[in-house]
Amino acid sequence: MARPKSDDKRSAIMAAAVRVIKKQGLSAPTAAIAKEAGVANGSLFTYFETKATLFNQLYLELKTEMASAASDGQPVDADLRERFFRAWANWMQWAVHNPEKRWALAQLAVSDEITEATHALGNQTMLRIAALMDEVRAQGSMREVPFPFVAAVMNSLAEATMDFMLRDPAHADLHSKAGFDALWRMLG
Repeated sequence: MARPKSDDKRSAIMAAAVRVIKKQGLSAPTAAIAKEAGVANGSLFTYFETKATLFNQLYLELKTEMASAASDGQPVDADLRERFFRAWANWMQWAVHNPEKRWALAQLAVSDEITEATHALGNQTMLRIAALMDEVRAQGSMREVPFPFVAAVMNSLAEATMDFMLRDPAHADLHSKAGFDALWRMLG
C-alpha cells in the first residue's frame, strides 16, 4: 500500500523549487530541487509526475498567492483611486517581501513549460484586480486601448517599481507611490 502524501513534504518541494529556480533557473535538475527540499529525487515524482507538472503547480500557487495579497483588505467603501492604490501597494509589498517568489513567478510566466490551460487558470486568480484595472481604464484616456496591452504596460511599470523598491528599501514607499502615480496618470 502506498504511503499517504504529506502536505509538509509537498510544501517543502514547492519552496525548494522557488529557491532553486532563483539560483539555477528553470533548467535546474529535479535532483537539485529534491536535495534542497530534503527529499529523495524519487519522492519528488510521487508529488509531481513530471518537472513540467511541478512548474505548472508552482506557477499557479505563486500567482494565487500574489493575487490574494493584492486583493487583501480592499476598502469596499473607498473611491476608485484608493481601491486601485491599495491593490497596487499590496502587490508591491508582496513582491518586496517575497523576492525569490517574484523572480520564480516571472521566470515561470515566460516558460514554455507552463501550459495555456495553466496560464488561463492563473489569469482567473487575477479577476478581481483585472476588473479593478478595467474600471480605471474605462474612465480614462486608454479606454479604447486593448486590455491586454494595458495590462502588459502596467506589469512593466510594476516590475520597474519593484526593482527600485528592492534596490533602495529606505525609499520603497516613495518608489511605490511614484509607480502608482505614473500608472494612474497613464490610465486616468
